[in-house]
Amino acid sequence: MLDWLERHMLPCPVKETTGLPCPGCGMQRSIIELLRGHVVESILNYPALIPLVFMIIYLLLHLKFDFRNGAKILKYFFIFNAIIISLNYVYILINH
Repeated sequence: MLDWLERHMLPCPVKETTGLPCPGCGMQRSIIELLRGHVVESILNYPALIPLVFMIIYLLLHLKFDFRNGAKILKYFFIFNAIIISLNYVYILINH
């Protein structure tokens, strides 16, 4: 199944149009590596994936159980993920 997913990944319209990667480039490869159990390779492909997964899980739990400080923690999760995505994007642009 993972081999099929790898052969049928969606192309990035931003990269196809401009030739430059978008801030989300690498996420599909990172998901496939994570599903294969290759955590290090997943992080190298897209460093923000694992924090994003934790944020989504926490968001779903917060929606179900309405944690007292859930909104504040989600705000910090979002800021943390935005910083990781931004730094990774700048790194990719510099090394492109």
